[in-house]
Amino acid sequence: MNVRRFLDGLRASGYGRRIVHIEEMPPRAARYAQLSTPLPAALRETLGRQGVSCFYTHQVQAIELALKGRDVVVATGTASGKTLCYNVPVLVRLLEDFRRRALYLFPTKALAQDQLRALGELTDHPLLRRVVFATYDGDTPRHVRGRLRRRAHIVLTNPDMLHVGILPNHQRWSAFFSRLTYVVIDEAHAYRGVFGSHVACLLRRLWRLCALYGARPTVVAASATIGNPREHVERLTGRRVDVVSQDGGPRGRRTLCCGTRPA
Repeated sequence: MNVRRFLDGLRASGYGRRIVHIEEMPPRAARYAQLSTPLPAALRETLGRQGVSCFYTHQVQAIELALKGRDVVVATGTASGKTLCYNVPVLVRLLEDFRRRALYLFPTKALAQDQLRALGELTDHPLLRRVVFATYDGDTPRHVRGRLRRRAHIVLTNPDMLHVGILPNHQRWSAFFSRLTYVVIDEAHAYRGVFGSHVACLLRRLWRLCALYGARPTVVAASATIGNPREHVERLTGRRVDVVSQDGGPRGRRTLCCGTRPA
């Protein structure tokens, strides 16, 4: 239905008197940028097959910060390509040295499964097929877990499994922790309140174990719905972070309609 026709119908109905403000937000064109250093050919090829021939400005900013080892939070809109902001630097570093490791933290198992599919598409190249990635959660068969600890380059998990299955058994994960290069915290806005306090403690335990095994992983956090990204992620991780919040992705025309509650 046409938006203007819908609003006209709303005004003519009993809800019309509750409308207090209507605002038209114009469309926004995409803004692109180039990485200062070209990506490896294998990664460029897989990205090209997905229709990614260039990056938005915020993606370039986040990727380059992560490649420099700077902790960063990407706070841009939904569907703005935040996943590439951490997958690209992780895969670049793996192509340089397959001994490196990455830990992806998601608030739910379902989100980890979504990312698993995205990684499958992004690693569809002979060189990148060497990258071993898998979810490590309560559904992972016990006979598979040992193999993942030894061989997985990217482990996707959730706070509960980090708390119950990984950190208490850190001796078994010593090789993984000693090579840990990136920790990705997706949907960072989900970690608030008591749950957020719990995850903040888990991350501090993780940093201590990484230090014990001689590693200092770079943090890449992402969120589409957060008003105070720097404060939130710094309190969550205990680290200073750079903020990438100027969204370079395109946006269609939007109409904002605000109303009051019924008396």
